[in-house]
Amino acid sequence: MDDSPRPELQALRGRLLRTLDEGRAGARQRRHAAGYRTARENLADLVDPDSFQEYGQLAVAAQRSRREYQELQSSTAADGIITGTATINADRIGSAAARAAVIVNDYAVLAGTQGFFHHGKLDRICELAEQHRLPMVMYTEGGGGRPGDTDVLTQIAGLHLHSFRTWARLAGKVPRIAVNNGYCFAGNAALFGCADFTIATRSSWIGMAGPAMIEGGGLGKVEAKAIGPIEVQLKNGVVDIAAEDEAQATALARQLLGYFQGPVADWDCGDQLPLRDLIPADRRWAYPVRKVIEIIADSGSFLELRRVYGRSIITGFVRLEGLPVALIANDCQQLGGAVDAESAEKAARFLQLCNAFGLPVLSLTDTPGFMVGPASEQEAAVRRMSALFLTGASLSVPVVAIFLRKGYGLGAMAMTGGSFMAPVYSASWPTGEFGGMGLEGAVRLGYRKELEAIADPGEREALFEQLVARLYESGKATEAASFLEIDAVIDPADTRGEVLKALRAAGVVAR
Repeated sequence: MDDSPRPELQALRGRLLRTLDEGRAGARQRRHAAGYRTARENLADLVDPDSFQEYGQLAVAAQRSRREYQELQSSTAADGIITGTATINADRIGSAAARAAVIVNDYAVLAGTQGFFHHGKLDRICELAEQHRLPMVMYTEGGGGRPGDTDVLTQIAGLHLHSFRTWARLAGKVPRIAVNNGYCFAGNAALFGCADFTIATRSSWIGMAGPAMIEGGGLGKVEAKAIGPIEVQLKNGVVDIAAEDEAQATALARQLLGYFQGPVADWDCGDQLPLRDLIPADRRWAYPVRKVIEIIADSGSFLELRRVYGRSIITGFVRLEGLPVALIANDCQQLGGAVDAESAEKAARFLQLCNAFGLPVLSLTDTPGFMVGPASEQEAAVRRMSALFLTGASLSVPVVAIFLRKGYGLGAMAMTGGSFMAPVYSASWPTGEFGGMGLEGAVRLGYRKELEAIADPGEREALFEQLVARLYESGKATEAASFLEIDAVIDPADTRGEVLKALRAAGVVAR
């Protein structure tokens, strides 16, 4: 009996080989020479072994009328985009919860540009993701639209395609993570910007137009690396997380996706007793709130987004006994923890996303309130800060508020869903202090006449400090709790356990 495969199968194997790295040695070598990985190397690193099912692998660029078909099969393999379904993180959360859809733009094919069949494949996988509620990860490297698909004779501008709408329509339905390395221009950048969460390597340049389009628009010649470098896109909030390279970016994508896949059974945490001493005895001193977060959270589970954008509010994810939780926290080392326009807008968008995907929220609050003054108003403070109240009022997920120290004014209310009564549980550490506005400002405003009546500067300062101390005593956490303005005052070392009790009471439980 002849065990050799039939000619049809042999032909298929040869055809498929021309789409793989093994059959495209030149393209692979060029990627490696640039210090980058191939599209399929990123894919293999992202998904669980043997779980990927590919769609449209045999596609080529719509250029049969101008190029040899055999050559197109390798040089335009899969028409520059790998699409399919897989599982990701199944070893931690189980295969049922690990389902995902994946898109990898292949820069080694015509600079990752978007062609006719390329768009068709993207639409197909996005529609499947919407139908079956599959979270998505997309690698976006590429140069935007492709003008060279000469086989397409039934269009003029080609603007009647669906891809951008199809991808954007998934907003609020499934989590979408975009990962970029290298150049990401025009249509590719639009896809990147539409994602819920964005990760980019230090070797990323992201812009709504590449050099050719900029020059064609009469704006002069610009080097590609002058367009949207990572330093710019981090500061303006376009990129949520920076990675050193594609390997780290892929690991971050897996971690980020995991928070939306559910609880994990394998976790540990550090000693909670150091929380008792992290707040300085002098209430005017700042402290590193990220240290508080890292102690409260499961070990290694804290992942921060937009660290250098809207810096006075920290946004990110943690796990508590394996349970994924969204987190916002004031950073008193930035603007004293005041909520400015940029941080308010950042936090509001973050909370909207977490609410859409059902993640409970932990707010670690320590703020003197909203940032005020003429400079703040020039940043559209009224509109952007109000976004936190609009978002807070629409939250359907439970919020737990823990006041580490200052809880003053509208800014503190905005950090807790718009009201101290909005959280399922609001508690303070013994260092908590509360008031309608910061103590110093309240004294200067409320006791202006008394202070101005004292001519001697030393006596005036002494009265000022005395009045501040009096307000501090009346606004201490225990007093606020006695008036039922907060639910409890807790030992800082018990924070983790108290948050979990509140979430369980609200019906948030691990599988």
